[in-house]
Amino acid sequence: MDEAFATAFRLMLQADPELVEIVGLSLRVSLTAVLIASVLALPVGAAVALFRFPGRTAVIVLLNALMGLPPVVAGLLIYLMLSRVGPLGPLGLLFTPTAMVIVQTVLIFPIVAALTRQFVSDLWEEYREQLVSLGAGRLRAIPTLLWDGRFSLVTALLAGFGRASAEVGAVLIVGGNIDGFTRVMTTAIALETNRGNLPLALGLGIVLMTLTILINALAYGVGEIARRRHG
Repeated sequence: MDEAFATAFRLMLQADPELVEIVGLSLRVSLTAVLIASVLALPVGAAVALFRFPGRTAVIVLLNALMGLPPVVAGLLIYLMLSRVGPLGPLGLLFTPTAMVIVQTVLIFPIVAALTRQFVSDLWEEYREQLVSLGAGRLRAIPTLLWDGRFSLVTALLAGFGRASAEVGAVLIVGGNIDGFTRVMTTAIALETNRGNLPLALGLGIVLMTLTILINALAYGVGEIARRRHG
């Protein structure tokens, strides 16, 4: 075991090409998914917070429920859509990094949207009279509230990134864990452990744990800034 850890640290210190490639692909897929999910979920969450429409309660319940969407279920649904007989089959996206981005976006979207709805709803209650007195309706208030709540919203985005980077089942179903093409940290750890290649699995595990700790530390720091800013 000591030798496996020593070899794992040597792989990281020497920037082993295979390890760097897997980590790089993992970060590209997860960061792209977070970017796409944030572009979609931030305005949706803010709109649900500010506007009243039939079925709004059902939408809120659905967003909250989907925060716990099982990754394998999301992976199965995206697989069916991208498979050869699915509606998006002709695009040929199955078992590609794009399919992995899509499924991670599906997992991140409800987290960011639900948290954004809560943050913006609280800010609207606090600044409603001031914004209305300045002539800002609910639609015009959305960018103002999103900007004012940016520190809290960064926490939501970091939560989404944490969910994406630690995911295994969904990316395995739609990505296929293809060496040098769709192999990311979580799927590689599972594969290399089964193969008995513990140094590479440990090296990737250490990198993943380090990222998780950094994300949580960053989320805590941003949360503290937000609390000090808003009292």
